Amino acid sequence: MLKLTYTDVGLHLERVPTPLEATVALRVILAMRTGSSLYAEPGRASFLLPADLPELNHLKAALSLEPSQTIEIDRVDQDYVEISLSGYWLANNVDAHEGMFVTVLSTRAEYFVAQLWEATQMRVSSTLSG
Repeated sequence: MLKLTYTDVGLHLERVPTPLEATVALRVILAMRTGSSLYAEPGRASFLLPADLPELNHLKAALSLEPSQTIEIDRVDQDYVEISLSGYWLANNVDAHEGMFVTVLSTRAEYFVAQLWEATQMRVSSTLSG
């Protein structure tokens, strides 16, 4: 499962071994125990990646072998592609800008999306420190 966490400082993507249903159930239990509200709905999440990442071809190849309605890759411009995922948005309320988005892809697709995300983060951190 892929988990995208949206916070006031940005987006964090991680691959987690927990099944989607278990993750949602744990989030419900947390909300109940803390007395907070929980809003959940099916939806889509998108993020940009540089179009020149070599790993992008691996993801495209994996998707051609396992067509899915859950993930789409669209060229935005010469420099970027948009990765769009279907899944579930979990937040404190309907208008929240911070929350968690979870989705399930094939094992290969999840692996390559996570690898692309990590490559992008390393690229950003080397640009900032350089």
